[in-house]
Amino acid sequence: MAQNPRLLDQVRDTIRKRHLSYRTEQAYVMWIKQYIHFHDCTHPQDLGSADVEAFLSHLALDRQVAPNTQSQALNAIVFLYTHVLRSPLSKLNGFTRAKTKPRVPVVFSPIEVKKVLSNLEHPYWLLAALMYGSGLRLMESLRLRIKDIDFHYRTITVRDGKGGKDRVVTLPDEAIKPLKEQIGLARCIHDKDLADGFGRTALPYALARKYKSADKEFAWQFVFPSGNRSKEPRSGMISRYHVHEQSVQRAIKKGIAKAGITKKASCHTFRHSFATHLLEHGADIRTVQEQLGHSDVRTTQIYTHVLQRGGNAVVSPLRHIIDST
Repeated sequence: MAQNPRLLDQVRDTIRKRHLSYRTEQAYVMWIKQYIHFHDCTHPQDLGSADVEAFLSHLALDRQVAPNTQSQALNAIVFLYTHVLRSPLSKLNGFTRAKTKPRVPVVFSPIEVKKVLSNLEHPYWLLAALMYGSGLRLMESLRLRIKDIDFHYRTITVRDGKGGKDRVVTLPDEAIKPLKEQIGLARCIHDKDLADGFGRTALPYALARKYKSADKEFAWQFVFPSGNRSKEPRSGMISRYHVHEQSVQRAIKKGIAKAGITKKASCHTFRHSFATHLLEHGADIRTVQEQLGHSDVRTTQIYTHVLQRGGNAVVSPLRHIIDST
C-alpha cells in the first residue's frame, strides 16, 4: 500500500491539469480509494476489467447504491486507468447495474412555498426565492457571480451547470430589489477585503493565470459571499468563497419544519415546484426543459406525473360513498 499516496497524488495532479472541479477531485479520489480497499489494497496496475466489474457489482448488490452513484464510481475508475495509469480498460459489460427506482418528485403547493419563504431569513429567503422563481439548483444559486445577473433583460446566466452546460433563466421581478440589496452587501464586503489586503475569489479553471487581476474584480465576486475568508484547498490562497451549502440546507430544513410541512422536502423541492407550477399554468414543456437545463425532455416529463395526481387523476370511489350517506 506504500504506492497509494503517490498514486492518489498523480490522480489529483491529472484532475487539476484537466481543469476538473475540486468536487470532482474529491469524489474521484474517494472512489479510487474504495476500489483499492475493496481489493485488499492491491495496486490498480495489478487489477483489470474483471476486478472493476466486481467492485461495481458490489456497489449495486451489497451497498444498493443509486444508478448515478454507481456511474460516478465507474467514471472515477475509468479516469484512473485512462488518464493516470495510461492503460484503458476493455469494455465493461459484465457487472450488475444499479436499478433505477422511478420516483415522482416531492412538490410544494403554492401556499406551502409561501409558508416556507415566510419562515426564512436573509440570505436564505433570497436563495430559496431563486430556486423556486428561476428553477436553480442549490449550488447554481450559490455559485452565481455578480456578472451573471442582468437586471436590464431580467435574466440570470447559469455557468457550468450540471453536465458542464451554460443556460439563461428568468430573473423574477419579485427578486430584483432584494438581489440588488444583496449585491450592495457583497460590494461592501469586497471593498473591506480589498482595504485589508485581500479581495480575491476562486476563479473557474485556469482563468486566474490567464487574467491576473480578474479574481479581485467585483464582477467575479460571488453574489452570496461567505461570512469569512478561507484558504483555497488547492492553491493555499486566502480568498472569500460563497455561503456554504450546508448552512442553506439547515436553514431551509428549519423553515420547512416551522411551516408545519411534513413532506420529505429539501432545497431541491423548490426546483421541482418551479417546474410543476409552470406546467400547471400552461407553460410549454420545451420551455420548462430549457429553463431547467435538461438534455432530454423525458426528464422534464416526470413533472407531468405530479399534475396527474390532481384533477386529471382517477376519481376515488370514496366520493360516491360519502355522497350517498
